[in-house]
Order: sequence, then structure tokens, then C-alpha cells
Amino acid sequence: MSKSVGIGIVGCGNAMDGAYMPVVERLAQQGKARLIGVTHSSRGGCRALLKKWRVPKYFNTPEELCAADEVDLVVVLTPMTLHGAMARTALAAHKHVLVEKPLALTLPEARRLIAMAKLARRHLMCAPFVTLSPTFNLIRQRLAFGDIGKVCLARARYGWAGPDWSEWFYQRGGGPIFDLAVYNLTSLTALLGPARRVAAMTGIAQPLRKVRGRIIKAQVEDNAQITLDFGRNVFATVTSGFTMQKYRSPGLEFYGTEGTLQMLGDDWAPDGYEIWRNDVGAWQVYGETDPHWQWTQGLVHLVDCLLRRERPAVRPEHALHVLEIMLAAQRASRTGRAQRIHTRFTLPPPRADTHRDAHRIHNRPQADD
Repeated sequence: MSKSVGIGIVGCGNAMDGAYMPVVERLAQQGKARLIGVTHSSRGGCRALLKKWRVPKYFNTPEELCAADEVDLVVVLTPMTLHGAMARTALAAHKHVLVEKPLALTLPEARRLIAMAKLARRHLMCAPFVTLSPTFNLIRQRLAFGDIGKVCLARARYGWAGPDWSEWFYQRGGGPIFDLAVYNLTSLTALLGPARRVAAMTGIAQPLRKVRGRIIKAQVEDNAQITLDFGRNVFATVTSGFTMQKYRSPGLEFYGTEGTLQMLGDDWAPDGYEIWRNDVGAWQVYGETDPHWQWTQGLVHLVDCLLRRERPAVRPEHALHVLEIMLAAQRASRTGRAQRIHTRFTLPPPRADTHRDAHRIHNRPQADD
């Protein structure tokens, strides 16, 4: 690896324009990375973005981009149905890969990607990157230290009214489970461990959608209620859909034998957390430690890992587990039967940069701290 990471982007849509390119520019300003070029379904479809971001080179195909010697890392920002194929092309060219969620649409395809990455000795990292936020790490440590006792129940929520700029969100491979619930499922499994069973109710609550001024018919569920069994009589629910106009409630809630802990904001955009402990007898509210943290932080993390020759904290086996849960939830809804989950994963310990806060937490501050 050279002194900066050469980045190639596949897919020039909203995610590139509004989310990832600002990160790429900051990395370039820091001398950590440089944009080599991009590719899209057509050059005409992204001409304005090529000019806006002063993209150095446009590649006619993903294969051309992945074959470029200057490209070290391929960022896949295509519609979900193409994630697996684009990641496979990049890994076949011996590139490191960051792919937006989900990793793929089938378990065999996802397993193949993980095997390819291991064989090529390349990093494969899949969004979402909720486990990288400082607030998430603090919550993870508080639960691990037993600050609310044994967690018995948990609840997660993420939804909104739904996209109006692209039809694929309402077609096979789209929908709120893959687009939204994936965040909550990643958070819950990272905090409570691998799920053992899943049950769900899903459906199309709004069959007609308006996309770019045209009425279309939804082909995939837009409304979902998912229940997870983590074993040891620990259960969690995920509420998600393109059916939620607004809400004012915590993104994550954990109910323990000695207290309650709630993440404020969404898990992809945390706003601190609050905790109730029976031994304190009052709510303690902790503000966000890093209000500038963004859900695209995974790209920064992967670039830093490449430069430092370290293994990323976000593991593809975790993404595989979440994918199995999402597919099983759809199957559970169709059959009316809970589905067993077979994949497992392990996470690295919490990051060292939160250990000082963890020590303070473990000392159990008083309510007025």
C-alpha cells in the first residue's frame, strides 16, 4: 500500500453525491486517500456529478475500474441487487472492497464473497457501520459491565415515509428490511450477540407509490415487525417501514433486571444516550460525544486500517448473519413460522479510545454527575 489509498467508486447516485464524496474529499485533504475514478450505468446519467466533484476519470465498465492498477479500494454504491456482482468483480481483481448494505441478496452469494476475500487476502467490509460510533461503544460497554443487570428485552426502530427518487426501493431486493431494518439488526446483534430465531409480520401497506412524478406498484413489503430470540429468554423487536412519517422516541431501548438504557436519536445518527439504574433512582442523560460522527465513517475506518495494516473492526461474518436474519424474516412472514438462524460471528473488543469513559462508567457515577 502506498502512502495514500486509491479509491474507485461503482455507482454514482445519491449515496455517492450526498454522503461518500464529502468523506473522500476530506480523506484527500488529509493525504490519506485519492479518488482515481468512478463508473456508472451510463456516463450521461452521472455527467453532472462528474463535473461537480471534478472526478479525474470515468471508467466505462466496473471491470475497467477494478483492473486499474491505481485503484486499491473499490466502493460499491449501486442498487442492492448489484452489490454481490460488483463486490465479486472487485475481489476477483484483488481489490479491497467496501460495499453498502446488504452484502448480497442470497446467503450462497455472500458466503462466496467472504471466501473470495480470504483467498485474495483483501478486506471486505459491508455497511452499516453503526458499531463504529463512540456512543455505540459506550452503550456496548455499559451493557457488558452489567450497569442495567441482565438484558431481558430490547426494542429498535427505524423508518420513514419512503424514497421518491428511484423505483428499485420498491422492487425485489429493495424494501425497508434491507434498507432500514438492517441498521437495527446490526446494532442489536452486536450488543446482544447472534440471534437464534426470528419471527416476523411483513406486508405492503401502501401498494401504490409516487416515484419521480409517476405512480408505481410496490412489489416488496414496505411494513415490517420483526421479533428476535437471542436464547436465554432474551427477546428483541424491530419496527421498520416506509410507512412512518415522524417519530420521537429512542432508536434503541434495552430493558434489564436493574435498569433501562436508551440510545437517543437513531443508531445510524446517535444523539447520546440515557440510563435508568435502580440503585441511583433517577435518569442520567449523556450527550453525544461526537456530534460530527456520520454513518459513512466506515470508509474512514477502512482507509485507516489499510494504511496501518490492521484488520477492520467491521467483519463480513457479521453482515452475513444479519443477511440471514433478513431473509429469514421474510420467510417467517410468508410461512407464519419462526425460522432458526444458523450463522454465527464474533466481534473484536470495544475500541481502546473509549476505555477511559468505560472506567468512569464502571465506577457508577451519582445521578448529578
